[in-house]
Formats: sequence, structure tokens, C-alpha cells
Amino acid sequence: MPANQPIGVFDSGIGGLTVASAINKLMPKEALVYFGDTAHLPYGDKSAEAIKYYSLKIAKFLIDEGCKAIVIACNTASSLAYHDLKLFLGNQIPIYSVIDPVVEYMTTTDHYQNIGVIATRATIKSDIYAQKIRQKKSDIQVHSLATPLLVPMIEEGFFNDQISSTLIHTYLSDPKLQDIDSLILGCTHYPLIRNEIAAYYQPQIDIIDNTEIVARHLQKELERMDLLNKGEDTTHRFYVSDYTDSFEKSTQLFFGQQIHLNLRQIWD
Repeated sequence: MPANQPIGVFDSGIGGLTVASAINKLMPKEALVYFGDTAHLPYGDKSAEAIKYYSLKIAKFLIDEGCKAIVIACNTASSLAYHDLKLFLGNQIPIYSVIDPVVEYMTTTDHYQNIGVIATRATIKSDIYAQKIRQKKSDIQVHSLATPLLVPMIEEGFFNDQISSTLIHTYLSDPKLQDIDSLILGCTHYPLIRNEIAAYYQPQIDIIDNTEIVARHLQKELERMDLLNKGEDTTHRFYVSDYTDSFEKSTQLFFGQQIHLNLRQIWD
């Protein structure tokens, strides 16, 4: 497989742009093909069957676009569809979730014993963070809380204001998150409100943003497979299943340039 082929990244909306942006900053020579399934956002309140179906269709689209690897830049899809995608793709191209690199990071240090996780309702219901962390280190306590209103709040552009501050404070003051030493942002939308979350806790706990962790893991994997692009800088392509002005503005904000969104209806 040629190393100059693009990396496929997908999410239900703008959250996955945090992962795409981290990949772009770490590996600027890599071309990205991003698919935002804006017609079906948020994934967090969809059934497991629906999320698996959307993810399989998007993966097929990214393969047809010539991608050399796929990153599921969505915790909900990573928790519910990753294994199905692995079975579907077989040995065609490697696929990566945003959960496993974070679990590896959290369990290879002795710093964390009481880990908090905030995520969508579907991710928390899957209990995937707690299960995977305890499989590696059984003595770690994991305290999980569903925060379902944060994704629509962020998609509507409400952050760094009174609305976001009130909602974040309400969630983080929940008794389930008391006495934690770290907090995993278990949704790729949440790095957009990382500063507000950090302000709530001050320096008392570590806020774990998975975007840089995932980007570094992907870089190591591409190096291992000799798939890092060492040629000239290449062009990114952005696709959505439903056009929105807010998504286009967010894309331009993350990548610092005028972005053309391509509308693709990939559903049967």
C-alpha cells in the first residue's frame, strides 16, 4: 500500500475534527479524508444497530476513497462498532479506535487510581472504559457519568459562555465524580470545552484529552508499518452527509484555511 494514500477519519459531527486536527499537527504531510455524519448526529442517543450500520457504510466509503488507515474519531462508534468494523475490513486496511490508546496511557502509569469518565449515554452504557481499564489494572476505580447534553450544546456553538458553564458545573458536581484524580474526556467533542472543565477542577486533577494520545499512537503504528508519508504535503478532503454552516466554519477554524465541504449521501 503506498504511503502517500490518505488517512480516513470519521465522526458524527465536529467532534472528530479535534482528532483530525491533532493528526494534522503531528503529521502535517499526511492527507486526511474526513467524513462527518451530520445527518445522524449525535450518535450518543442512537441504537447500537444504527451506529454499527452508519459506521460500516462510512468505512466502505473511506476505503473507496483510497484510505490507507481509518480512525474512528468517535467514542460512541469506537465502543459499539469497532469490532464489527475489524471483522468487516479484515486485512484490507488497519482501523483504530479512540479508546484503546487512552486505556493504554491510563494503565501504564501509577498516577491514576480513581479515574472519572464523562461521555455520551451510549458510551457510558457500554461500560467500555471501565471494562478495558480494569482488565489491565484491576485495582483502578472507574467512575463513569453520562453527559448527554454536552454534544448538542457544542454542535450548536454554546461553549465558553454562561450556558456551557452552568451545564458543565451541573454535570461535574455529580457525586459520581467526587474524589477522582483524573478525568477522561470520553467524547471527541469535549476537548472543545476542555478549558472550561479544567477551570472547574483548577489544578486538582488531570484532564485527559484523547486527541493527542490517539495521534501519537497512530504515528507509531504508521511508522511500524512503513506507511508514514515522507513526500510533499498533500490536500485534505472533507465530506458531510448533511451540509451545515456551523460545520464548515468549525472545519476552517481547526485547519486555518478555507475548506470546501463535499456533500455525500452514502446511505441505501
